[in-house]
Amino acid sequence: MSLHGRDLISIRDLSREEIEDVLAAAKRMVPYAGGAKVSHSLDHKIVAMAFFEPSTRTRLSFEAAVQRLGGSCITIADASVTSMRKGESLHDTIRMLGSYADAIVIRHPNEGSARLAARASDRPVLNAGDGSGQHPTQTLLDLATMQEAFGTLSGLRVVLLGDLKFGRTVHSLAHAIALFGSDIVLTSPPALGLPAQARRQLEHMGAKVREQADLHEAIRDADVLYVTRIQKERFGDESEYRRVAGSYRVDASVLADAKPRLAVMHPLPRAGEIAPEVDSTPHAVYFRQAALAVPVRMALLDMILGGRKGD
Repeated sequence: MSLHGRDLISIRDLSREEIEDVLAAAKRMVPYAGGAKVSHSLDHKIVAMAFFEPSTRTRLSFEAAVQRLGGSCITIADASVTSMRKGESLHDTIRMLGSYADAIVIRHPNEGSARLAARASDRPVLNAGDGSGQHPTQTLLDLATMQEAFGTLSGLRVVLLGDLKFGRTVHSLAHAIALFGSDIVLTSPPALGLPAQARRQLEHMGAKVREQADLHEAIRDADVLYVTRIQKERFGDESEYRRVAGSYRVDASVLADAKPRLAVMHPLPRAGEIAPEVDSTPHAVYFRQAALAVPVRMALLDMILGGRKGD
């Protein structure tokens, strides 16, 4: 199955088999991501990074991935210095970028913006996060992390903790792990629960989904604890944010009764929901998770845009 020339807007754009293909390709990319081997897959190719929302890991790992494949980037890292400040539409900005680059990676605060960009562009568009919508490339590196930790993606029990309402990483990941038969446990403040429609979709896929408000109980038999930040920027009213901020905190006492192989994951940045003391435990895989962003995004770019291989 070929991804060549395709957009990636939602994790739903990929079948289970295509996800498995990407993860297998990502494994092969690990020595290239570390510089041990050299790839020319994107020689003479330019990828536009259109980031209209702050980003550290996603933008830099995409840029690293392009450069490790022999390509180059042009980057919008601050929307305030673009012509959109003068009133240019997102449609026109993306249409223009398509004339300068071979593919476009977009992050935008508004849900649906990546889909709009794909309609505007005749170049492949990759969604790097659109508001509270989707973040498919994050999901792929999350899956790569789980697969590395457990050797499989099938039959895992995954606890999704934190902001399940606005968290685009959770929305993408829940769909993907349902494809692989995971049991899903939802743990969140009542105001930030997974939207009812999203839960119905998971159950329609055959996923076992249950809610468990008590974090200690939720993780007792879990394989993965996927922690998300409560996102202040998604709240229209700061007082609503203050009511739920700090609802959960993962520390050594929380993990005391967890399985020895429990993997604690986080898309980062964290804002107090995981105590620093967890970093030194065998449970912490979130920095490895961040590192896998480069080979996973290399694999995607190679499959969508690539050509000549390297050593």
